[in-house]
Amino acid sequence: MTILVTGARGAVATELIALLRQRGLPVRPASSRPTDPSIATCDLTDPSTFRGVLAGVSSIFLYAESSHIDAFVKEAVTAGVEHIVLLSSSAVLAPDAEANPLAKHHLDVEHALTAAPIRSTMLRPGAFAGNALAWSWPIKAGAPVSLPYPQSYNDPIHEADLAEAAAAVLADPTLSGRAYTLTGPEPITCAGQIDILSRVTGQDIAIRNVTREEWKAEMAEYVSGPIADALLDWQRSNDGVPTEITTDVERLIGRPGRTFAAWAQEHAAAFTR
Repeated sequence: MTILVTGARGAVATELIALLRQRGLPVRPASSRPTDPSIATCDLTDPSTFRGVLAGVSSIFLYAESSHIDAFVKEAVTAGVEHIVLLSSSAVLAPDAEANPLAKHHLDVEHALTAAPIRSTMLRPGAFAGNALAWSWPIKAGAPVSLPYPQSYNDPIHEADLAEAAAAVLADPTLSGRAYTLTGPEPITCAGQIDILSRVTGQDIAIRNVTREEWKAEMAEYVSGPIADALLDWQRSNDGVPTEITTDVERLIGRPGRTFAAWAQEHAAAFTR
């Protein structure tokens, strides 16, 4: 029962690999750019890497990459894979998911898995707590954080809780074969997150209210136009509107999820001048 974990260098996958090994389960970490011989090569944008890495695999933790998902699924079926756990996104639940660049590639992968003769489990997180690391460079530089919608709510989930949820569905077949919408334990605004980071690091962190266009210009090097617009539209839709919190994390890991404050405490060094 070898479990292939794609994206092995990512925050969720790194934690998941450790959890699976603690349970005594055989794991095959894989990455598009392996950093050492213990990590196999699996580039989800390169079908030539699929067959070898899937040999002898029974279950897969899969990152959502839609460019060659049909080829990946075909090779997985041929290899005898029994279960795929997809790291999807709650964005697929939006009414405009088919036209939304934040949701579309996740939705395409979900559709490919649903059509395949393999049991699939969809993990649909909202916002990752780690998204706050995008604010680390202005905070460490002593500059204000630019926010177009400071009072926009999100539901940041700790990556370690997401890894625990993935480990649970990979280890227990009774939990598999369905979709889970995963949130953090509380809705919190962007300004609220900044306030927590300020308290945890002992630093005054200013917020600079910016327009959509100012934010897009500032982020142009990192976020493409369509993705930027989708992110801004999502923030605007949650402006002053608390995000709905689900119980799926607690259902899978047996306890409430970690708070954003707990995540901030663990990662304080990334924001400290």
